[in-house]
Amino acid sequence: MSSRETILAAIKGNQPPQEVLPDIEGFRNTIPGDPAAFRKVVESLGGEVIDIAQYADIKAHYKDAPGLVVAVNPDFYPGAATEWQTGDGRQLEQVDLAIVPGQLGVAENGAVWVTEKELVVRVLPFIAQHLAIVLSASNIVPTMHDAYDHIGGPKTGFGVFIAGPSKTADIEQSLVLGAHGAKSLTIFLLP
Repeated sequence: MSSRETILAAIKGNQPPQEVLPDIEGFRNTIPGDPAAFRKVVESLGGEVIDIAQYADIKAHYKDAPGLVVAVNPDFYPGAATEWQTGDGRQLEQVDLAIVPGQLGVAENGAVWVTEKELVVRVLPFIAQHLAIVLSASNIVPTMHDAYDHIGGPKTGFGVFIAGPSKTADIEQSLVLGAHGAKSLTIFLLP
């Protein structure tokens, strides 16, 4: 036997016994997510939730948006930049506001699931100065267990849960929002 085979045989011979995985069915919910609970958590994380009836309400909220605005869906913000989808992400370094669609919201932690399908360029929500996510209230689930059930297996190469603006704190209990990513997060909630 070679040293490699000896090592692998030793590892295989010292495996712990197989255990049955615990039943987690008690964590699953069959009720829809609560938009009020979702709003409360998002706001406690430093984000903002704004109810809108149509996409046009987004532009009305940002009537004096400074700088470069990028919207994944042109209906979110008519007049937003259009030449941003090609490149390695550096073309987005001057983006002041990015508006992206969200697939799924989680009431228990205020997180929103987005994938590269929605983002087009993976770095977009992390490089923009301010981030806005458009989400349907009917796509809010109660818990992360429900979110993972909904998401299922990998369907895209990249996906991320975003919860609130970026933040960091030091040992002196100083919290800084927007330290290494978006300085603000606004979620536009459609009925």
